[in-house]
Amino acid sequence: MASITIRHLDDDIKQHLRVQAAEHGRSMEEEVRHILRREMGKRTPAGNLAASLRARFAPLGGVALDLPVREAMHAPPALEE
Repeated sequence: MASITIRHLDDDIKQHLRVQAAEHGRSMEEEVRHILRREMGKRTPAGNLAASLRARFAPLGGVALDLPVREAMHAPPALEE
């Protein structure tokens, strides 16, 4: 199993974590593991970014962009002498 160290944790967060762990009858370390398991379980797998953006903006009426007309690519320069 892996280990992590969290530096510069605010005192009020540590105190809140200590109280929460005591309320649940767990050590602070076990409480953190529980929180991480719970929160990581909420993650949805990575999917189609474009579909995610459309779904997020759909309730707002979507987004319509004026796309410029594409031009043909320029011919590459000739490097022969």
